[in-house]
Amino acid sequence: MKIDPKIFKAYDIRGLAATEITPELSELVGRAVVAHTGAKVVVVGRDMRETSPQLAAALIKGIVASGSDVVDIGLTSTPMFYYAVGQQFDYRGETSPGFASRGFASEGAGVMVTASHNPKEYNGFKMVLSDLEPIGEGSGMENIRDLVIAGNFSDAPEGNVMETDVREEYVAKHLEIVPRRDVGQPRTVFDAGNGMAGFVAPGIIKAYGLEKKCRKMFFELDGTFPNHEPNPVKPENIAALVAMVRKDGADLGVAYDGDADRVGFVDETGAPVRGDLMTALLAGEVLQQHPGATILYDVRSSRAVPEAIASAGGKPVMCRVGHAFIKKQMHETDAWFAGELSTHYYFRDFFMAESSDLAMLYALAAMKRMGKKLSELIAPIKKYFHSEEINFSVNDKNALMKRLEEKYGSLASETIRIDGLRFEFSSWWFNVRASNTEPLVRLNLEAQTKEEMDARVEEVAEIIRRF
Repeated sequence: MKIDPKIFKAYDIRGLAATEITPELSELVGRAVVAHTGAKVVVVGRDMRETSPQLAAALIKGIVASGSDVVDIGLTSTPMFYYAVGQQFDYRGETSPGFASRGFASEGAGVMVTASHNPKEYNGFKMVLSDLEPIGEGSGMENIRDLVIAGNFSDAPEGNVMETDVREEYVAKHLEIVPRRDVGQPRTVFDAGNGMAGFVAPGIIKAYGLEKKCRKMFFELDGTFPNHEPNPVKPENIAALVAMVRKDGADLGVAYDGDADRVGFVDETGAPVRGDLMTALLAGEVLQQHPGATILYDVRSSRAVPEAIASAGGKPVMCRVGHAFIKKQMHETDAWFAGELSTHYYFRDFFMAESSDLAMLYALAAMKRMGKKLSELIAPIKKYFHSEEINFSVNDKNALMKRLEEKYGSLASETIRIDGLRFEFSSWWFNVRASNTEPLVRLNLEAQTKEEMDARVEEVAEIIRRF
C-alpha cells in the first residue's frame, strides 16, 4: 500500500479515512508502536467516528501479532484514555526525571483512534508512552513513520486482549481532585457535538448533581456530526449553544470537541470566552489548592493572563503551543496547570494531561467560591483587545519570518522565539507562528485599544500577504 508521509503530524497521525487512514495502515501502526516502544501492554481506545471500530480492530490485530497484550477500553474520550493509560501503568505525574530523559518506556504504551476536532471524513491515532509522553515530532514520530512505511515486521507469540470500562474510575478521579462540595450547581447547557462527551459527560454530570439544572445538546454519538463540526473554537459551531443559553436564561454554556479533550465556554449573556482568559480564571482555582505553583500559558495568550496568575500568587511561565511541548515543559518546570488559547487545559494531578471535565468543574468551583457570574469573573481579565487567531496561507514561511524580524526586531522591547516570533511593544504585541497541523501561519495580536489593534492587525497582515 502507498503511504503518504504527510499523515505523520507533529502531534499525531491524521488523514482522510477513505484513502489515507485505512485498516491496513492501522495494523502497521499497531506493529510500529510495539516495535518502537518495546511495550508489553498497549492500552487502546477509540472515538465514535464511523471508521473507528474497524480501525481499532486492525490496530489491535497488529499489536497482538507483535506479541504485546492489549487493554481495550473501547469507546472513550481522549481524557478518559489518558486516565486509563496513567492508571494501567501507575503513572503518578512525577516531574523527575521527566519525559524523554530515560529513553523509551518499555513497559507499555497507549493508542487512541481519533481525529479529534476534524470533520467526519478524517481519522487518525494519538500515541503515548506509559508515562503519557506523547509520541510526536522529536519524540518518536519519525521512527513510527519509518517503521510503518518500511513495513518489515516479524510475528511473535500472539498477545492477549482484555476489554474493560473505566468510566466509573474516571469519574472517581475527578471527585478526588475537585470535591463535589466545591462545585456549584448553576443552570448549565452542555453541547457534546455528537462527540465523545456524550459518552463520558453524563457520569460527571450525575456525580456532581448537575442533572436537575442542565440541558444536554447533541449527546447522541454520531461520527457524521449532523449538527455542527466538533470544534468549539469556531463561532459557527457554538451558535446553537449560544442560542440555547440565551433561551434558557442559563448561567453557563459548555461545548466539547469530537474527542472531548478541548472545551469551550459561553457566559450567561451568550458571549464566548476565549481560551487564554479561561486559563487565567482556572489558574486561580488551581492556585487555591496549590499556592505559589507554576502555571504555563501559551505564546498566543493575552498579557492579562500572566498578570492574573501573578496576582493570584502563581508563577506564570510562557510556553510553546501544542500538547507534546506543553507536557514536556510541565515536567521541566514542575507546573501544576497549563492552558492554551485553543481551549486545551492540562493538570498535573491528572497525569499532566488534558481534562475538559476538570476544566469545566474548576469553572463551576470559581463561580461558587466567588459568588459571581462567569461574565463578572472574566471582566477584570478581559482588559486588552485581542485579535484572536487569524490564519494566512503563505508560500515561504522562512522568508516571512526573516522579513518580520527585519521590520520589528530593532523596534520591539523584546523578541520571544519559543514558538515563531512574538514581538513586545509598550502598548501592543503580536505573535506569528507556523501551524503544526495545517499549511498556514497564524497571527495573534493584542493592543490596549481597539483602534490600535485594528490598525496593527492590518499593518502586520499586509506584510504577511506578500509572502
